[in-house]
Amino acid sequence: MTKVLRDTRLLFLRYLRQTLRNKAVLVFGAFQPLLYLLLFGPLLGEVAGVRDFGEGDAWQVLVPGILVQLALFGAGFVGFGLIAELRFGVVERLRVTPVSRVSLLLGRVLRDAVMLGVQAVMLVAVGVALGLRAPVAGVLMGLVFVVLLALSIASISYVLAMTTRNENAFAPLLTTVTVPLMLLSGLLLPMSLAPRWLDVLSRFTPFRYVVDGTRAAFLGHYASAEVAGAALVAAAMVVVSVWLGVRRFLGENA
Repeated sequence: MTKVLRDTRLLFLRYLRQTLRNKAVLVFGAFQPLLYLLLFGPLLGEVAGVRDFGEGDAWQVLVPGILVQLALFGAGFVGFGLIAELRFGVVERLRVTPVSRVSLLLGRVLRDAVMLGVQAVMLVAVGVALGLRAPVAGVLMGLVFVVLLALSIASISYVLAMTTRNENAFAPLLTTVTVPLMLLSGLLLPMSLAPRWLDVLSRFTPFRYVVDGTRAAFLGHYASAEVAGAALVAAAMVVVSVWLGVRRFLGENA
């Protein structure tokens, strides 16, 4: 266990330094979610003159959804970097070193989670400037959900990257999976506004529960069923996805 922790720390710092050499990554990674805040947020608050959705004002509805969108797309595309390393033999060279193979995954996903966490804080700051009002404890709880989600999605992204090993196959596969998940999770509008059949269908997607839980946290409903559901779903996703990722880096079923 000590070796795994030590190797994970070393690889995390290595990958973090690589990312920080290009500081624009932090800004451009959050650029699309930022556009949703700037261009869609004011529109959402003015739809038919409605500012109260029954679940908070427009910003308390939109900002949590945008944070989950950031995790979904930001962590979902990290597999592209791994495909490049696979092509140049970087992963195979690391596999023959004494470094723990478990750390080969953990070092990467921790870097991804930290980067997504920083971007999420930036988006919350912009949301506050635009009119978001939420309790600090609720915002921190929502950020924890987002970081956990980023850990799980990044792990799955690496699994898919190691399975396809080709950008031309990885990109459409990722898009096919993420777009329906985004639409069914209620990122932009709560699914309580959807027709009954769509609301029921959305309950089969795990991201729906994370979005609802994050919104409840931003409203200060810490003991609600939505927050408990988000915590359980996020934790379960991390356990399952990291386990799958570790298996791939160990070379099982490769």
